[in-house]
Amino acid sequence: MVEYLSLGWMTVEVVGAIGIGLLSSSLALIAFGSDSLVELISGFAVLNHLKGDSLGSSDRGERTEKLTKLLLVALIPVIGLSAIYSYLEGIRPEPSLIGVAVALGAVLIMPILWVQKRRIGRETNCVPLSIDAVESATCFLMSLALLGSLLVNYLFKIGWIDYLATAMILAFVGKESIEAFRE
Repeated sequence: MVEYLSLGWMTVEVVGAIGIGLLSSSLALIAFGSDSLVELISGFAVLNHLKGDSLGSSDRGERTEKLTKLLLVALIPVIGLSAIYSYLEGIRPEPSLIGVAVALGAVLIMPILWVQKRRIGRETNCVPLSIDAVESATCFLMSLALLGSLLVNYLFKIGWIDYLATAMILAFVGKESIEAFRE
């Protein structure tokens, strides 16, 4: 059940963050939504694994896991080059109250998903679900950075803070990528 809730919320994050990011020129929202897309694919891999376990097949999600890792690594140059392009072109993100709402939702929901996935993963000795819990924790940390930047831009009209949040999200994605390939 928790994985279905997670997939539902990840869908909201992907559509909301990328859509609002495009409308408001917020690279931080787009980067956050892109990472959420990778987490959504990963969530489907975990769900396939869980279904496979109940059907007696444990290698069901291996290809999806490899794809997820490659997508995660691909985000690094996409986010980095997009940030450089946005900066050089002078693109200034507009304040977005809807973006703040998406980030606030992630700040409130992701810790619940993280704790529940970690608990169930430990109780059932399900490594993929425990790994998914770590991704939820990372998403929570990224959402804190995103929310902070969006609030600063909304309240004080300081658009460059979006670049700082994008750099923080890029650092989280880089860390996730390294950890994904160590497994």
